[in-house]
Amino acid sequence: MVHRSPRQNVDLRSLTYPELEELVLSMGERRFRAEQLFRWLHGQGITRLDQMTNVSRELRARLGQETTLTTLRPLEALGSADGSTKLAFATADGHVVESVLMPEERKVSVCLSTQVGCAMGCAFCATAGLGLVRSLCAGEIVDQLYRIRAWLHQRGDTRRISNVIYMGMGEPLANLGGVRRSLEMLMHPLGANLSSRRITVSTVGLVPGIHRMATWSFQVNLAVSLNATTQATRERLMPTAKKNPIPRLLQALRAFPLEKRRRITFEYVLIADTNDSDEDAARLLRLVAPIPCKLNVIPLNPTDACNLRPPGAERVDAFCSIIRRSGCTVITRNSRGSDIGAACGQLAGRLHEETGPA
Repeated sequence: MVHRSPRQNVDLRSLTYPELEELVLSMGERRFRAEQLFRWLHGQGITRLDQMTNVSRELRARLGQETTLTTLRPLEALGSADGSTKLAFATADGHVVESVLMPEERKVSVCLSTQVGCAMGCAFCATAGLGLVRSLCAGEIVDQLYRIRAWLHQRGDTRRISNVIYMGMGEPLANLGGVRRSLEMLMHPLGANLSSRRITVSTVGLVPGIHRMATWSFQVNLAVSLNATTQATRERLMPTAKKNPIPRLLQALRAFPLEKRRRITFEYVLIADTNDSDEDAARLLRLVAPIPCKLNVIPLNPTDACNLRPPGAERVDAFCSIIRRSGCTVITRNSRGSDIGAACGQLAGRLHEETGPA
């Protein structure tokens, strides 16, 4: 709900469409103003209120006095040899968040962050070394996409953003309120108008959050980082596994409602001498067999945060071959942007000393 007093605490970019309607009505304006505002905020991704040319000067002035407008400030853009780009943005309170743009032939995918830092403590993740600073509001989550969209436009790049993955800094299900609101905004036909089938939310496996997602009136793709086939190994790699043990997690996923042709994606970071044995592959198959799913096997991306290392190519192939022979869909995914610290587990909110503002 919109807090009417004081309105200065209301961030326009974080309001859903119904909340914008409530806001404009509370200001004595007609309902159609909400549509105008939403189109500017999310369709156009404006950065200043005076860009809303079909909104009266008086209303813009009131909005400027009584609300705020979340806008991230571009800091830098680092290009990878594989064509990926890591973009860093500053929040209004001076924190750095990172997003990743991954190009395809005529379109691009974008990986968004949901928190500054992360509290999950995964042993192989550089973001974990930051700890949790704070969660991003819905406006900060969606504005990453709008700033990337503007960055592409400035460069004359006409490729459209077709896929959005909530897999950047932070744990999305630890910021479930902000994530849900941001999803509603990105899917709204007056905004980015993204298809729910083109959006993926990734989690380390927070069971209460999965249960809450199961009750939503809409469905997006769900990806779960499993990363181990025994409880002991998973707890060592991912401390949150203690409160979210494998049996409880799999039970929640078996009960998760899936629309026709949807599958849950299991992310499995392959780590040498830790979770990459033939026995692990066989156990993995037994664990996921009752769930409509596909497997993304990701050789570990080394970071300064740990001494773990990826397995060699032959071990990766052997592991995946065991799974593939069972008929289960498995994709070996070599993460994009590893040379610029943009691959899975490498985002750490550190600016590159030799690169200026984007």
